[in-house]
Amino acid sequence: MKKFLEGFGVLLLLAGVAGVIRELTGGWFHFMGLTRFLTENVGFLEGRELFANIVVAVLGLVLAAGASRIAKD
Repeated sequence: MKKFLEGFGVLLLLAGVAGVIRELTGGWFHFMGLTRFLTENVGFLEGRELFANIVVAVLGLVLAAGASRIAKD
């Protein structure tokens, strides 16, 4: 479970960072299309895509860091 949470946290962190880069470069950075589906298809996030991607990156960082602190069973 620890490795799964760490891996999922790193994936969220990469998706968030890729989304931030995509938003800052005007959309030409298409490394991970996940961020487009994550932010553009949610109505209340319209116009707040940069903020949403920052939140995704921070959540990924917190999840990865928190999972690394879990004791091995």
